[in-house]
This record gives sequence, C-alpha cells and structure tokens, in this order.
Amino acid sequence: MLSGIFYWATLPFRASLVGTHPVFLVLINGSTEGIVAAAAFARVGHGSLVVVLLAALFGLIKFDPLFWWAGRLWGERVIALFGGRRNRGTKYMDRVQRWGRKFTWPAVIVSPFLPIPSAIIFVIAGWAGMRLVTFIILDAIGTLLWAGTLAGLGYALGHHAVVVAQAISHYGLWISIGLIVVIVFFQVRSQRHMMRTASEARAAQQADAGAPAGADVPATEDDQAATP
Repeated sequence: MLSGIFYWATLPFRASLVGTHPVFLVLINGSTEGIVAAAAFARVGHGSLVVVLLAALFGLIKFDPLFWWAGRLWGERVIALFGGRRNRGTKYMDRVQRWGRKFTWPAVIVSPFLPIPSAIIFVIAGWAGMRLVTFIILDAIGTLLWAGTLAGLGYALGHHAVVVAQAISHYGLWISIGLIVVIVFFQVRSQRHMMRTASEARAAQQADAGAPAGADVPATEDDQAATP
C-alpha cells in the first residue's frame, strides 16, 4: 500500500529528473531509466558508478522489508492477495514446503529478474520463516546484480543515453502532464465500470426478489403447439 502510493506520487517527476538529476531519481524510486541514465552520466564524467549503485540499492529495497514483515504477520492471506487470479502465490508456497531454503534463498536473489512481482517472493520469504538479516542480505545481492546490469548498459551507451535522457527531461513537463491524464482517464473508466457492474448486480437482485416464488412461466408457441 505504502510503496504503491509512493510510486504514483513520484511518477510525474520521473521524466523531468532522468536527464537532470538521475541519481536523485534512482534514490527516491530506483527507476530503471534512472539507473541507466545515471551510469551514462558517469561515463561522460558526471558522477560515479559506485554512487549510482549505492543509490540504486537504497531506492530499490527500501520497502522490501515491509513485504517480508507482511508475510511474517499475515502469511497465506497476503500471498493469496498478491498471487491474483492465477494463484501464483500458492504454487510458490507448495515449492517452499517441499524445498525450504533451497527455493527461498535463490528466489530472493533472482527476484528482480523474474517476470512476476517481487513482493510475492518477499512475502513468501517472511511466511517461510527467513530471518530479516538473511532476507536483507540476499535482497541486497540480487538488487546489486540487477542494478549492475542496468548500470553496465548505461555506461556502455554513454553519451547517446545522456542525449536521450536530456531530451526527455526537456519535455518532462508535457510528459508528466500526459502521464497524469492517462492515469486519470483509466482510473475514471475503471471506476465507471465498477459502478455499472454493481448497478447491474443490484438490478438483478431486485428482479429476483420481486418475482414470486413458484410463479408460472408463460408458455411459448412451441409448448402450445405440442399440447394436445
């Protein structure tokens, strides 16, 4: 909840910061484009890769212990919530019960590279009884591997990535406005869809409640023709 609010609150500033203060951008939200841009700036002499990696380490894992803690407190309920309709959380819980730390330790390390929300892995780690210190160490290792990969890409691109980042920041205000408009549009549309679905459900319930029990259903023409 807190991480989601923080993400949406900082989203409008990402475009303007990526080409002007990429390290600060990485520090506040650990964005992928921020890490690449900060490493590219380091390549042309503005900053240091060590600073980029340290900022990425903090920016990416600052909320992760909260997910571990949620798994420790509420366990299966939180896992089911994050698992969604595909029930992915239950699948991972079964693997934890079979393999124990042989699954949880590598899963935490490679979680940044997996095509699933890392929060599922972190919650399962807390539910499985992993110690907080162990979790933070494994999480830091995986985060540094991920950030190092992105930083290596940005360092290799160098000046080209800097030019792109500066161009994005130049139009950052309009990009931020566009993002806000898109977010508001989809939120309003989702809200209307939910209200329409709820209204239809209430109408169906009222129709069922208004129909008398055991009421005769009018015969169709086929039924009348079949009657001798």
